[in-house]
Amino acid sequence: MLTTNDIALKEWAVICRELEAGRQVVLLRKGGIRDQSRGFSVDHAEFFLFPTYVHENEHELTGAARPLLAEVERAAPAAGQVRLGLYAEVDHVTEVQDLEVLRRLDGLHALAWPAVEGRFHYRRPGLHVITLRVHRLLRPLTLPSLARYDGCRSWVPLEMPLAVAGTEPVLNEQAFVRRVTAVREALAETARE
Repeated sequence: MLTTNDIALKEWAVICRELEAGRQVVLLRKGGIRDQSRGFSVDHAEFFLFPTYVHENEHELTGAARPLLAEVERAAPAAGQVRLGLYAEVDHVTEVQDLEVLRRLDGLHALAWPAVEGRFHYRRPGLHVITLRVHRLLRPLTLPSLARYDGCRSWVPLEMPLAVAGTEPVLNEQAFVRRVTAVREALAETARE
Protein backbone atom coordinates (compact mmCIF):
# COMPACT_ATOMS: atom_id res chain seq x y z
CA MET A 1 0.00 0.00 0.00
CA LEU A 2 1.21 3.50 -0.83
CA THR A 3 2.17 5.83 2.02
CA THR A 4 0.54 8.87 0.34
CA ASN A 5 -1.92 9.30 -2.49
CA ASP A 6 -3.61 12.21 -4.26
CA ILE A 7 -6.22 10.30 -6.27
CA ALA A 8 -9.84 9.63 -5.34
CA LEU A 9 -12.66 7.79 -7.10
CA LYS A 10 -16.11 9.31 -6.81
CA GLU A 11 -18.81 6.89 -5.73
CA TRP A 12 -22.28 7.27 -4.25
CA ALA A 13 -22.05 7.70 -0.49
CA VAL A 14 -24.53 4.87 0.04
CA ILE A 15 -22.32 2.51 -1.99
CA CYS A 16 -19.32 3.67 0.06
CA ARG A 17 -21.31 2.72 3.17
CA GLU A 18 -21.92 -0.75 1.72
CA LEU A 19 -18.20 -1.10 1.01
CA GLU A 20 -17.30 0.11 4.49
CA ALA A 21 -19.66 -2.41 6.07
CA GLY A 22 -18.11 -5.17 3.97
CA ARG A 23 -21.44 -6.06 2.40
CA GLN A 24 -19.93 -5.60 -1.04
CA VAL A 25 -16.43 -5.70 -2.53
CA VAL A 26 -17.44 -4.87 -6.08
CA LEU A 27 -18.23 -1.71 -8.04
CA LEU A 28 -20.12 -1.63 -11.32
CA ARG A 29 -18.83 1.42 -13.15
CA LYS A 30 -19.54 3.18 -16.41
CA GLY A 31 -17.97 6.53 -15.67
CA GLY A 32 -19.15 10.11 -15.49
CA ILE A 33 -20.29 12.34 -18.32
CA ARG A 34 -16.87 13.96 -18.44
CA ASP A 35 -15.20 10.54 -18.67
CA GLN A 36 -16.96 9.68 -21.91
CA SER A 37 -14.60 11.39 -24.36
CA ARG A 38 -11.97 8.78 -23.62
CA GLY A 39 -14.19 6.33 -21.77
CA PHE A 40 -13.89 5.09 -18.22
CA SER A 41 -10.82 3.14 -17.23
CA VAL A 42 -9.24 2.05 -13.99
CA ASP A 43 -5.99 4.00 -14.16
CA HIS A 44 -5.04 3.69 -10.51
CA ALA A 45 -4.34 0.60 -8.41
CA GLU A 46 -5.06 2.47 -5.15
CA PHE A 47 -7.21 5.48 -4.28
CA PHE A 48 -9.38 7.17 -1.71
CA LEU A 49 -13.12 6.73 -2.10
CA PHE A 50 -14.79 10.13 -2.56
CA PRO A 51 -18.42 9.86 -1.39
CA THR A 52 -20.93 11.76 -3.49
CA TYR A 53 -24.46 12.75 -2.57
CA VAL A 54 -25.68 13.85 -6.01
CA HIS A 55 -27.69 11.49 -8.22
CA GLU A 56 -28.23 8.92 -5.47
CA ASN A 57 -31.74 7.58 -6.03
CA GLU A 58 -33.67 5.24 -3.79
CA HIS A 59 -35.21 3.43 -6.78
CA GLU A 60 -31.72 2.58 -8.09
CA LEU A 61 -30.82 0.69 -4.91
CA THR A 62 -31.74 -2.79 -3.76
CA GLY A 63 -34.36 -3.06 -1.06
CA ALA A 64 -31.70 -3.80 1.57
CA ALA A 65 -29.71 -0.66 0.71
CA ARG A 66 -32.61 1.79 0.41
CA PRO A 67 -32.95 2.48 4.16
CA LEU A 68 -29.27 3.51 4.26
CA LEU A 69 -29.84 6.41 1.89
CA ALA A 70 -31.50 8.69 4.46
CA GLU A 71 -28.94 7.71 7.09
CA VAL A 72 -26.03 8.47 4.76
CA GLU A 73 -27.51 11.83 3.77
CA ARG A 74 -27.97 12.81 7.45
CA ALA A 75 -24.31 11.95 8.11
CA ALA A 76 -23.03 13.98 5.13
CA PRO A 77 -20.33 16.53 5.88
CA ALA A 78 -21.18 20.21 6.04
CA ALA A 79 -21.53 22.10 2.75
CA GLY A 80 -18.14 22.93 1.30
CA GLN A 81 -16.46 19.89 2.85
CA VAL A 82 -15.51 16.39 1.75
CA ARG A 83 -14.93 13.56 4.21
CA LEU A 84 -12.63 10.75 3.09
CA GLY A 85 -12.89 7.71 5.32
CA LEU A 86 -12.11 4.84 2.96
CA TYR A 87 -9.10 3.79 0.94
CA ALA A 88 -9.25 1.07 -1.73
CA GLU A 89 -6.84 -1.24 -3.48
CA VAL A 90 -7.94 -2.72 -6.81
CA ASP A 91 -8.06 -6.50 -6.70
CA HIS A 92 -9.33 -7.12 -10.25
CA VAL A 93 -11.04 -5.34 -13.15
CA THR A 94 -13.19 -6.95 -15.82
CA GLU A 95 -15.07 -5.12 -18.56
CA VAL A 96 -18.33 -6.99 -19.09
CA GLN A 97 -19.93 -6.67 -22.53
CA ASP A 98 -22.83 -9.10 -21.97
CA LEU A 99 -25.72 -7.81 -19.86
CA GLU A 100 -26.74 -11.31 -18.80
CA VAL A 101 -23.34 -11.80 -17.15
CA LEU A 102 -24.18 -8.99 -14.76
CA ARG A 103 -27.32 -10.79 -13.57
CA ARG A 104 -25.02 -13.32 -11.91
CA LEU A 105 -23.79 -10.56 -9.61
CA ASP A 106 -27.24 -9.89 -8.09
CA GLY A 107 -26.92 -9.95 -4.32
CA LEU A 108 -23.25 -9.01 -4.43
CA HIS A 109 -23.83 -5.25 -4.75
CA ALA A 110 -26.42 -2.65 -3.77
CA LEU A 111 -27.62 -1.53 -7.21
CA ALA A 112 -31.11 -2.53 -8.29
CA TRP A 113 -31.34 -4.35 -11.64
CA PRO A 114 -32.87 -1.38 -13.55
CA ALA A 115 -29.87 0.75 -12.47
CA VAL A 116 -27.41 -1.91 -13.61
CA GLU A 117 -29.24 -2.25 -16.92
CA GLY A 118 -29.37 1.53 -17.42
CA ARG A 119 -25.66 1.93 -16.72
CA PHE A 120 -24.83 -0.97 -19.01
CA HIS A 121 -26.67 0.58 -21.96
CA TYR A 122 -25.59 4.20 -21.38
CA ARG A 123 -23.87 5.47 -24.56
CA ARG A 124 -22.36 2.09 -25.45
CA PRO A 125 -22.95 -1.39 -23.98
CA GLY A 126 -20.66 -2.55 -21.19
CA LEU A 127 -19.72 -2.04 -17.55
CA HIS A 128 -16.52 -2.36 -15.57
CA VAL A 129 -16.71 -4.82 -12.68
CA ILE A 130 -14.07 -3.81 -10.14
CA THR A 131 -13.31 -5.83 -7.03
CA LEU A 132 -11.74 -3.80 -4.24
CA ARG A 133 -9.92 -4.43 -0.98
CA VAL A 134 -11.32 -1.59 1.13
CA HIS A 135 -9.63 -0.11 4.18
CA ARG A 136 -11.16 2.18 6.78
CA LEU A 137 -9.11 5.21 7.79
CA LEU A 138 -8.94 5.24 11.57
CA ARG A 139 -9.01 9.03 11.37
CA PRO A 140 -11.20 10.17 8.47
CA LEU A 141 -9.93 13.20 6.59
CA THR A 142 -12.10 16.30 6.17
CA LEU A 143 -11.06 18.52 3.29
CA PRO A 144 -12.45 21.64 1.65
CA SER A 145 -14.58 20.72 -1.36
CA LEU A 146 -12.92 22.56 -4.22
CA ALA A 147 -14.80 23.62 -7.35
CA ARG A 148 -12.53 21.43 -9.45
CA TYR A 149 -13.85 18.36 -7.59
CA ASP A 150 -17.36 19.08 -8.89
CA GLY A 151 -18.91 17.60 -11.99
CA CYS A 152 -19.68 14.17 -13.34
CA ARG A 153 -16.22 12.70 -13.46
CA SER A 154 -14.99 9.50 -11.88
CA TRP A 155 -11.40 10.31 -10.93
CA VAL A 156 -10.51 13.32 -8.81
CA PRO A 157 -6.92 14.53 -8.41
CA LEU A 158 -6.85 15.85 -4.85
CA GLU A 159 -5.26 19.18 -3.93
CA MET A 160 -2.25 17.43 -2.40
CA PRO A 161 -1.04 13.93 -1.53
CA LEU A 162 -2.65 12.68 1.66
CA ALA A 163 -1.18 10.21 4.12
CA VAL A 164 -2.49 6.69 3.87
CA ALA A 165 -1.67 5.80 7.46
CA GLY A 166 -3.73 4.27 10.19
CA THR A 167 -6.01 2.05 8.14
CA GLU A 168 -7.62 -1.29 8.78
CA PRO A 169 -9.25 -3.61 6.26
CA VAL A 170 -13.03 -3.62 6.53
CA LEU A 171 -12.98 -7.41 6.04
CA ASN A 172 -10.56 -9.95 7.43
CA GLU A 173 -8.65 -11.97 4.85
CA GLN A 174 -10.96 -14.97 4.95
CA ALA A 175 -14.14 -12.91 4.48
CA PHE A 176 -12.51 -10.86 1.71
CA VAL A 177 -11.40 -13.95 -0.20
CA ARG A 178 -14.88 -15.48 0.17
CA ARG A 179 -16.59 -12.38 -1.29
CA VAL A 180 -14.08 -11.91 -4.12
CA THR A 181 -14.37 -15.59 -4.99
CA ALA A 182 -18.16 -15.24 -5.23
CA VAL A 183 -17.72 -12.41 -7.76
CA ARG A 184 -15.13 -14.30 -9.80
CA GLU A 185 -17.22 -17.47 -9.83
CA ALA A 186 -20.30 -15.55 -10.95
CA LEU A 187 -18.35 -14.08 -13.86
CA ALA A 188 -16.59 -17.36 -14.73
CA GLU A 189 -19.81 -19.42 -14.54
CA THR A 190 -21.35 -17.38 -17.29
CA ALA A 191 -18.18 -17.61 -19.38
CA ARG A 192 -18.36 -21.46 -19.22
CA GLU A 193 -21.94 -21.66 -20.46
